[in-house]
Amino acid sequence: MAQIKPSLAKGTRDFSPEEMEKRTYIFDTIRTVFRKYGYREIQTPSFENLGTLTGKYGDEGDKLIFKILNSGDFWEKAVPTDRDLHSAPKSGSNGFSSKSLLPLIAEKALRYDLTVPFARYVVMHQNEITLPFKRYQIQPVWRADRPQKGRYREFYQCDADVVGSESLLNEAEFVLIYQEALSSLGLTDFTIKINNRKILAGIAELLGKPELIVDMTVAIDKLDKIGLEGVSNELIVRGFTEGDVEKLKPVILLKGTNEEKLARLKKVLEGSETGLRGIAEIETVFEYLSLLSPADGGLENPDCQLDITLARGLNYYTGCIFEVKTNQVAMGSIGGGGRYDDLTGMFGLKGLTGVGISFGADRIYDVLEELGLFPAGAVQGTRVLISNFDEKAERYALPILQQLRKNGIAAELYPTAAKLKKQLAYADARHIPYVILIGEEEMQSGLLSLKNMQTGEQQKLSANELTGQLFLAQGL
Repeated sequence: MAQIKPSLAKGTRDFSPEEMEKRTYIFDTIRTVFRKYGYREIQTPSFENLGTLTGKYGDEGDKLIFKILNSGDFWEKAVPTDRDLHSAPKSGSNGFSSKSLLPLIAEKALRYDLTVPFARYVVMHQNEITLPFKRYQIQPVWRADRPQKGRYREFYQCDADVVGSESLLNEAEFVLIYQEALSSLGLTDFTIKINNRKILAGIAELLGKPELIVDMTVAIDKLDKIGLEGVSNELIVRGFTEGDVEKLKPVILLKGTNEEKLARLKKVLEGSETGLRGIAEIETVFEYLSLLSPADGGLENPDCQLDITLARGLNYYTGCIFEVKTNQVAMGSIGGGGRYDDLTGMFGLKGLTGVGISFGADRIYDVLEELGLFPAGAVQGTRVLISNFDEKAERYALPILQQLRKNGIAAELYPTAAKLKKQLAYADARHIPYVILIGEEEMQSGLLSLKNMQTGEQQKLSANELTGQLFLAQGL
């Protein structure tokens, strides 16, 4: 058999033990905050029926869904005309296309996000859950996107959603969840952006093109990437006139405090009932945030800014929408979400509103790494290595090894007898902070030598004293 050069699929990564410990630190920090706000964990399968996922993310999103090829001889099960698809001179010449071929070869797909599978879960378990239902989920998702810095084809999301509650207190608490979790991870300069899809719908109504709301939001959402001129050109391509664009520009470029922006929008949207409802919802969220802001030195009032250009490309959002960006590193959004009033309706359960947010764990990892914000305790591997010079020393060390582990200290014995230099090099390469040296002298006196690998200092301690010392050094 010919040798195959090992390689990774583009947009995927391996994670070393140290990287996994840092990732676990991120997940545990976010998980702790989720639980504090009453969210409970569920998990859903890595893949779903293709029909469950398609039609929920818009045309652009649907193109990025990873389809799974059917197993078995699916081609033989196709009708004769379908088997002739490959002989068609060009797509569509015989009424066939890649879309008509797709159901024959792929019935499953890797999940694109955690929200749609959650909606499916709610519908299937509606008789088992209590509303409002608050869940969080920390699992990988897959997108057939072009890999680049901060963008992967396989990545983790940390989601929290609540369904069955119309209260805008949920939106306000999501702002606080972002604030607390990101602050706990060491980030000090980030912006939580908020907007409302009803405001955007109101703007489309005033332009007389409510049917182009999706086209408008997709274009506006690209302002940071392609600038005002690029957005203007895309709006025209999507069916808006130059007059429409001129009316939109003052709204797109809206500046000032949140209060000043809202006051301006009230005048612009005074003829749109939908738009005014969106403004009222934003005002309610800000009022809740004001009431929830501590007066006794707790978390600072979060930097939550109304951003009218925030559109969030996903079609299922209907109310408040969020996006979080760090200002300390050049990176895309590290979180986002919003309210979706009828997502479960796609699965037959009408009238169940929901709202949720997501943390982009992989981008957060890259940000913390670039800023050097991972604490030393985030990488907690083996704390102490016991030396192994011969069979007698090995047998002497085994009860000590178990005593350390029993007291919650991560310990290991060097597996074979070897020279001290080799064992110390192993401890150094593994970043093990302490080494216990057990030679003839230590076994006779009962006093073990504890070496601090960082300072080089050594001290003689009994087994019990040594356990206590390591226990304190570990911060337990």
